[in-house]
Amino acid sequence: MTAESAEHRVQWPVPPQDGYTVDDLFTLPDLPPHTELIDGSLVFVSAQRDFHSVVIDLLVSELRRTVPKELKVRREMTVVIDRRNGPEPDISIVRAEAARSREQTYYRAADVLLAVEVVSPDSESRDRDSKPHKYAAAGIPHFWLVEMGGQDDHPVVQVYERGEATGTYALTGIHHDQVKISVPYGIDIDLTAVDAL
Repeated sequence: MTAESAEHRVQWPVPPQDGYTVDDLFTLPDLPPHTELIDGSLVFVSAQRDFHSVVIDLLVSELRRTVPKELKVRREMTVVIDRRNGPEPDISIVRAEAARSREQTYYRAADVLLAVEVVSPDSESRDRDSKPHKYAAAGIPHFWLVEMGGQDDHPVVQVYERGEATGTYALTGIHHDQVKISVPYGIDIDLTAVDAL
């Protein structure tokens, strides 16, 4: 090892015995962008595919087009669920009053009406299993899981709604070309528009 390579070596933080907390997530220096906290462990995000980027762009743009003024659409913001969980949905719909400052770095789960995850190869298990369970347990009423579908690589949006009696999500629809739903507000998105991006 040369002196130059030793000089540029990254020092990763040593995890506390009981795991990290959301306070650590917000105060540890030099964490990579979009680091998440899942069950007290820091999760680093790898480089994303073009599909991930353009689908998020399309959904954010279309969700903002019809969002009522009492709600806001946010991209890649931490949602604090509890002391040991601060995931970062790709998209969140939050109550407008929760957007207090341009410098804020997170929202509380109680302020989130919809969490959206666009599945990536490195996050399949978290996006499909861990995060939806945590979002539902935290009381987030709506969840979308977006995957690349079929031969045309268009997004397929699976829409879920949280049952009050069970506290879990139930699938309410699978949308291939268009998402047209009335909750959490009137939404109409042409998913084939991804071709133009």
